[in-house]
Amino acid sequence: MSAKLGIVFPGQGSQSVGMLADIAADFPIVQETFAQASDVLGYDLWHLTSQGPAQELDQTTHTQPALLAASYAIWRILISTKKMMPQVLAGHSLGEYTALVCANALEFTDAIKLVAARGQYMQEAVATGVGAMAAIVGLTDADVLAVCEKVKEGKEQVLSPANFNSLGQVVIAGHKVLVEQAVELAKQKGAKLAIFIPVSVPSHCELMQPAAKKLANLLETINFHAPTLPVINNVEVGITYSPDAIKENLVKQLYKPVRWVETIQYMIKDGVDTIIECGPGKVLNGLNKRIDKNLKLLTTANKSELEIVLNHENERSV
Repeated sequence: MSAKLGIVFPGQGSQSVGMLADIAADFPIVQETFAQASDVLGYDLWHLTSQGPAQELDQTTHTQPALLAASYAIWRILISTKKMMPQVLAGHSLGEYTALVCANALEFTDAIKLVAARGQYMQEAVATGVGAMAAIVGLTDADVLAVCEKVKEGKEQVLSPANFNSLGQVVIAGHKVLVEQAVELAKQKGAKLAIFIPVSVPSHCELMQPAAKKLANLLETINFHAPTLPVINNVEVGITYSPDAIKENLVKQLYKPVRWVETIQYMIKDGVDTIIECGPGKVLNGLNKRIDKNLKLLTTANKSELEIVLNHENERSV
């Protein structure tokens, strides 16, 4: 039985000043991709990515287009250097937009416009200091859900799981005061780790409803197509070829949890045995390794790792 390939695209948290610098030195397509994005954004995205400052790159309105451009640039290298045919694509949160671009469901320039606005809408949805996110390690999904329900009891504020990232690792989001209480309760329940994540926006919870409404309006102005490759979405952990359903899922994605464990398990059930993390960083394959140790995992975070992927694909095609 021949091997089957899945490709995944990272979300926020994988960015860093100087990312793709060594790859760009050998592959002009990187700066070409960033130039296209810069034309849409009205500022030099490659300069910001290359030179920083980090605090500006880490602003969600800048992070999202930077990561989309970086991941798409690497994708373009992969498909131009070796005509690979992945079995399925998926992206973590923002990464789902990259997957849709690579599956030809969405034009790259339209996606840049969308994610820049998405970042702005998310930032505007919750005042600074009101929301928070925390990672809880060492409890089951059911335990984390129970912690959230216990803390929320009798209160109107928001608290819920935001990312089911790997087995025994769940990120929660909501009003800061409730996240603080949940962190303490999780420790009492035996969590190995319960810590705040340094983000300014509490993603994937009901606090993002105002952002979702704005995004829905913007999505109506963007032309989507049926994808030419299957993309597993974050919300339903399913594959759809309907442009309207894709838009609906992207809206829900803002206030619904990212079901990453189920996404990787879906790939495995479909016969995928090799996953390439297409983009900067190694966050996703760190999670994927804990979901299934039998997966062959490859990354593209720097030139040497990208060359391994390209050589690996050449070997597979022989």
